[in-house]
Amino acid sequence: MLAGKTFLVTGGTGSFGRTLLDHLLKSDVEKVVCLSRDEAKQHELRMVFGDSRLNFILGDVRDPQTVKKSLLGVDYVFHAAALKHVPVSELNPWEFVQTNIIGSHNLLNSLQESSVTKAIFLSTDKAVYPVNAMGMSKAMMEKLVRSSNYSGGYDACITRYGNVIGSRGSVIPEFINALKSKSVINVTDPEMTRFLMSLSESVDLVIHALNSGNDGDLFVQKSPAATVGTILKSLCQILEIAEPNIHISGPRPGEKIHETLLNSEEKTYAFQTDRFFQVPSLSKDSTVKNQMLRVKDEYTSNSDKLLNESEVKTLLLQNQQIQSIISK
Repeated sequence: MLAGKTFLVTGGTGSFGRTLLDHLLKSDVEKVVCLSRDEAKQHELRMVFGDSRLNFILGDVRDPQTVKKSLLGVDYVFHAAALKHVPVSELNPWEFVQTNIIGSHNLLNSLQESSVTKAIFLSTDKAVYPVNAMGMSKAMMEKLVRSSNYSGGYDACITRYGNVIGSRGSVIPEFINALKSKSVINVTDPEMTRFLMSLSESVDLVIHALNSGNDGDLFVQKSPAATVGTILKSLCQILEIAEPNIHISGPRPGEKIHETLLNSEEKTYAFQTDRFFQVPSLSKDSTVKNQMLRVKDEYTSNSDKLLNESEVKTLLLQNQQIQSIISK
């Protein structure tokens, strides 16, 4: 499905975007267009990849004309551009509305007049039972994507993520840097739970949605989970730190204790395979494969199968991004 095709990756200079660009450029794609606001990171990626198939557009999804220009000649879209830090969203909700909702609306509008046949929109666990401005903005983005207000010759799907190890939104790099510098480690709640997905697995999810998704479908990848306390203890073992300087600060504004990727309503009509959940849109003529199994419960990080310290340690040591951060 990748061969000879042109892709647009919005927000392509972020941690996920960079991993996705690497995946696409290792295949026989025709061209990859990266739309982002960060000129320094665009220059860095241009030097890192050194691939003539990689093109950059400096701009913002908030601008409809920039979005429209970015779609020229594009076959498939991965929409990763977003503001995502929860504490920042609580202080600047309008900024999150403009990027996460209006920016997505601009893309959906422009897709109707483009050559694109499928677009994948990235969302978050925070869109499920949203309690913060970031989650609310992503929940509205999902509603826009799955609504019947947009029509054209393309399919739009959603992928929903929890904690991605090594990404800029993950607490794990912060823990590692604090441990290495012997600084105070602020832990909101040791019993807080988080999913543990690698950046490469996050790319697997969008590629699966690209290959298997129908219009309006939502996809979630199955991932292990652990408490924040267990993650921190595992990092202490890896870095051989016996007595870390830990401060229990309590939850930050808008922060959830547990991550939920499928809610009680979605699980009633969701299906699953060995690796993924698929939630068809009830408002669109979406079909799912007959061999898929129905989902019985909500999918949350607060399960009875949480990883222990040894399991988390093994998982982290196998992660390329974590290895890189530790070795610096």
